[in-house]
Amino acid sequence: MLFLPAAALCCLCSALVTMAAEQLIQDDLTLTRRVGESVSFSCGGTDQCDPREVFWYQKKETEKFRIFGYTVKRSGSCIFSKGYGHPQENDFSVEDEQNGCELKIEKVKLDHSATYYCKCYKEDSHICLTVRNSYFIFGSGTKLSVTDEQVVKPVVSVYPAASRAHLEGNSSLLCVASAMFPPLVQFSWKRQKKNGGEPEELPTAEGEQLELRESGRTIAIRMVDGSDSDTYKYSCWVKHEGGTVEAQTQQEVPAPAASCPPEREPADLPALQPADLSFQSQCRVKLLCLLYTVLIVKSLVYCCGLSLLMILTNKGASTNCTHAD
Repeated sequence: MLFLPAAALCCLCSALVTMAAEQLIQDDLTLTRRVGESVSFSCGGTDQCDPREVFWYQKKETEKFRIFGYTVKRSGSCIFSKGYGHPQENDFSVEDEQNGCELKIEKVKLDHSATYYCKCYKEDSHICLTVRNSYFIFGSGTKLSVTDEQVVKPVVSVYPAASRAHLEGNSSLLCVASAMFPPLVQFSWKRQKKNGGEPEELPTAEGEQLELRESGRTIAIRMVDGSDSDTYKYSCWVKHEGGTVEAQTQQEVPAPAASCPPEREPADLPALQPADLSFQSQCRVKLLCLLYTVLIVKSLVYCCGLSLLMILTNKGASTNCTHAD
């Protein structure tokens, strides 16, 4: 009986991890339209929904999330259902697609500018204690901008953010995307060995990434595993509504040694301006603060879990003693 609370806690953690890993697919980060043009929003991965109803939410910058309807495919046809009291619900319709339904606005207006999220209901059974989970999964959102401004692809630059390993034998890379419209971008990384070979995707488990957004630019700091002795060339890929832009490091990034060699002076990076070096220092400080915060949160969660187990165990022991008396 003492292991029952621990087993229940493990099941709960497993369910939470499963929920965090699942997500509907909204490929379009942003969509830009002029007044009077049409726009469509897609939502992939709905085959995991039960039932196949996909709910749609609108989120404006100064307002809360508001549901305005849901789409469902019945007898091979897509249906848009409304009735949630949203003032713009009559502006939306639905289109049949091979893999599901697309939400559509026939003629956009300025007040349609917002971020649109899809959501669906899912049921999932776990062997652990025969727990049955019922929860919602969301898409990442698509931001619609109704404006006369032209879509402008980002200018991308990438270079080592540090001259030597600073954090547990890791190196860091800095990728800057600037001068784009709309301002939303998505970062990914590839690497290629010095002696050739095909470029390969940098797996998520290999490093940590921190993103910083400022006026006119977005920065991604990527931690790179230094355990491999090979030297790689790294490239940063920036996904944008105007297209995907690639930029490679101007310097090869060697895997750092196990020992801590002396720091190089900023003068060893001739391509960087003093303002860039100052910006890098700020980024490193923010990254360190983030890492320390994550460690503190992990410690608190661990302590809370132990405290819960002790309370439940003591409660069970007290109950047994009462029955014995």
